[in-house]
Amino acid sequence: MQTITKDLGIMEVVEKWPQTVEILMQFGMGCIGCAAAHFENIEQGALAHGIDVDALMKALNEVVEE
Repeated sequence: MQTITKDLGIMEVVEKWPQTVEILMQFGMGCIGCAAAHFENIEQGALAHGIDVDALMKALNEVVEE
């Protein structure tokens, strides 16, 4: 099973695992449709929004393991 890592692009993650959109939104990353999502990785996006990267990664990987 492949896991999501913080260096993966936001759009790459969303396209591969659509169920992650809800988690990203819950954590305050509602910019899925914005231009930055096309070139930022998960860590960059999380830091830009003041989000705990480790907590986000845990939640993202839990949802894709279900």
